[in-house]
Amino acid sequence: MTGAAGAESTLRILAVTQGQWGERIAENITANAPADWSVQSWAAPRVIPPIVDDPEDFLPDTLPQADLVIALGDVVGLAQLIPDVVRMADAQAVIAPIDRNESLPPGLARQLEGWLENMGIASVFPKPFCSLTEASYNRTPLVLNYENKLISRFAKHFGKPEIKADVKDGQISQTEVVRDAACGCARHVSDNLIGTPVENALEEAGMLHHHYPCLASMNKDPDYLDTLMHVSGNLLVDALKDNLGAHLSTIYLRPQGRVDDTGGEESDG
Repeated sequence: MTGAAGAESTLRILAVTQGQWGERIAENITANAPADWSVQSWAAPRVIPPIVDDPEDFLPDTLPQADLVIALGDVVGLAQLIPDVVRMADAQAVIAPIDRNESLPPGLARQLEGWLENMGIASVFPKPFCSLTEASYNRTPLVLNYENKLISRFAKHFGKPEIKADVKDGQISQTEVVRDAACGCARHVSDNLIGTPVENALEEAGMLHHHYPCLASMNKDPDYLDTLMHVSGNLLVDALKDNLGAHLSTIYLRPQGRVDDTGGEESDG
């Protein structure tokens, strides 16, 4: 992945989409990818049965060659096509995010991970997608570590939001997105925070996230005991909170019963 002069070679990404969720992610990655990335998409059939007997019935004759496949399916049938997509694209790694358990249930995710492992393919399953960093994914208490240069290279730019904000005269004066959410939500929040009083910044960020809108599930996740949309929102607000630090005069409190960084549920104190 590195040339003779020390520069990294082109990162070839194949985004497999099936509907609005995946299309939004693929469009944002394509629009904001580094210059040395090549991002292509394949729109999979919208209707794929829960059990796929003949993958050839749903796959195209050819697919672009890729280093990394990002699986953005809406139905469980698509996950069963991923090993064949990897073979056709000659890919080396897979990111299969879970923003809806209905699209990729835990049992099927483990099965897909096993299939890919048997092929020698690295894979991660960030739940939600915006929990992905260069070395880990998921949020406490589900954090998992990984080591893969291709996935890390992607996660340097897309995954767990990282926003730098400057404060002048008590207001957000300038922002910079260091790492965007794959769907583009962090960039949307960052752009619309300028001019916001710093004491209102966290609340405003949460509202902007909600109205983007985040496409993560509003169903309660049994692992987090919270909705994936709320987990996603907390990741973004925490990123801003960490950056603003001493500029904040009040402590931001999450609603009771929401997942926190220690892995337990918060109480009234």
